[in-house]
Amino acid sequence: MDGKIISIQVAIIGGGPAGIEAASILSRYGVQVSLFEGESKWAHNIGNKFKLFPDFSSADELVQTLSQKIVENQIPAYLSTKIVALEKQKNAWVLTDEQGRSYVADTVLLATGYDIFDAKRKEELGYGIYNGVMTSVDLEAMLKTGKITNVLGEQPQCVTFLQCVGSRDEKIGNHYCSKVCCVTAVKQAIEVKKMSPQTDVFVFYMDLRMWGQGFEELYREAQEKYSIRFVRGRISEAASTFDDRVQIKAEDTLVGQPLKMSTDLLVLMVGMEASCGTKKLAACCGIDGEYGFALSKQPHLADNQTAQRGLFVAGACKRPMSISDAINDARAAATEIVEYLKIVPANKK
Repeated sequence: MDGKIISIQVAIIGGGPAGIEAASILSRYGVQVSLFEGESKWAHNIGNKFKLFPDFSSADELVQTLSQKIVENQIPAYLSTKIVALEKQKNAWVLTDEQGRSYVADTVLLATGYDIFDAKRKEELGYGIYNGVMTSVDLEAMLKTGKITNVLGEQPQCVTFLQCVGSRDEKIGNHYCSKVCCVTAVKQAIEVKKMSPQTDVFVFYMDLRMWGQGFEELYREAQEKYSIRFVRGRISEAASTFDDRVQIKAEDTLVGQPLKMSTDLLVLMVGMEASCGTKKLAACCGIDGEYGFALSKQPHLADNQTAQRGLFVAGACKRPMSISDAINDARAAATEIVEYLKIVPANKK
């Protein structure tokens, strides 16, 4: 492809659940669509997970199902192809990848997703400093092995979760809620108890936002069936102990008392941030919104449109979303694009 400009009807930037779902729907409508993903694997954020809430279904199976849609619909797809520039030229959009190759598209769907908050920015919590401090992403990798261990390779006596790391944090500057952390902590806490029933599990939270169907029931099950203890309060500091455990300082805000305890593992529930690709490409097109997320035209009736004609947005590039929300949003975006291209469904021709 070097030196050659590829012409595309609809270019989708981002090969996560939103990008893949939109591509498969548009392809079935007869739209010539190409899919670009900067990573070496499709839906890599899902691939980093073990089980999905609220039904504990397999994350790997979902990735396989999504990837199969690309094959079944014969979608031209480009892995390890990072789009670094997006520019409107007359009535077309010009995409440029990091190798300098250019692609010209009539229409573009931005589905560049999110990045995980870098927990090292919260130095007081000790991530990257103390062995017993990990992120929720690290724990997912451990869960995939089928065994929970402390830093000595032994069954942990205690595992502690801390909510809202990188979200709802004035010091960091992310005032928004990442939406999925609360239920993810409940899911992971249950998984820890399933694999290690004798382990004590604590979840520290500011407030729990169980907004989805079945989420409140999952929270109740965590307490009643698995004896997981929820503590309303923030952990202010973490430090290492002589026996490779983690000592935490916190406050139980329900009783107004300071709290100090030791735990084998401290799991930081890291929130979502706009991905580097989202920030860069949204800025290129003048649709960069608050916190670096892409800005839609209007939140109610034009949430997949942007101020730029022929440029659409879907999924977590706009704001934190669950997987199911991102997929449904992609379906809405595909409908918007079909209408924009004035394509009539086959059964109405």
